[in-house]
Amino acid sequence: MLVRDAMSTVVLTIGPTHTLRQAAALMSARRVGAAIIHDPDAGGIGILTERDILNSVGLGQNPDTEPVHAHTTTDVAFAAPAWTLEDAARAMAHGGFRHLIVLDREPVGIVSVRDIIRCWAPGRQQAPAMASPVSH
Repeated sequence: MLVRDAMSTVVLTIGPTHTLRQAAALMSARRVGAAIIHDPDAGGIGILTERDILNSVGLGQNPDTEPVHAHTTTDVAFAAPAWTLEDAARAMAHGGFRHLIVLDREPVGIVSVRDIIRCWAPGRQQAPAMASPVSH
């Protein structure tokens, strides 16, 4: 299976001057875990993830005043739509991240670890029943 078959085409693109709260609200409304940040002044395309927002809040930073650009990853790894899911999973494991922006001259989607898992393990299987404790 290919990245194009698994990726989300719901791509949220926001500007670098949005606050983290604004970014979080947009991400929540679109039900996405990452947003593409378009910042021509910082080299083009970056990514902001749920984890970036969580780390900021965990440090006590104010999401109402903290700008997105201060938390954007700009050294981004990209995937091509024709990559295999194995290629994408390998890139994620190697880089230690959970999202890849999919480029076909411009961003066309985002593929996440969750997207790959959905393809590799379709359908929800019922968890095996827990063994009852043995009494002596």
